[in-house]
Amino acid sequence: MENKKLALMALGFVLAGSATLGVINAEAYRGDANVKGPNYSPERHTAMTKAFANKDYTAWKNLMQGKGRVTEVVNKDNFAKFAEAHNLSLQGKKVEAEKIRKELGLGQKDGSGKGRGNGQGAGRGMGRK
Repeated sequence: MENKKLALMALGFVLAGSATLGVINAEAYRGDANVKGPNYSPERHTAMTKAFANKDYTAWKNLMQGKGRVTEVVNKDNFAKFAEAHNLSLQGKKVEAEKIRKELGLGQKDGSGKGRGNGQGAGRGMGRK
């Protein structure tokens, strides 16, 4: 019986560790153009590189297919700025890239970015009326 408990505890730790690593891997590519995201393919990468180089919002939007919060924030008017942040990230200028991303309302883990209510409504929906 004791061995069964230990085996279940060990399995629990393994599963929790795997879930944590999955979250870390999923979050790692956000904001870092040098990290391959979950939708990476050589063809898509080439098309994205071309879209950023040409500052072609329409091509980027079609490649993104509405996936991710970034598609809610980046639009035709601010895509050139987003492309600049992407290029700075590729050059290893992470501070400069992050500054632009923050201006655009991206990359703020506290939910205070543009397009998300700027933190308004925090705590609502938890049984309060």
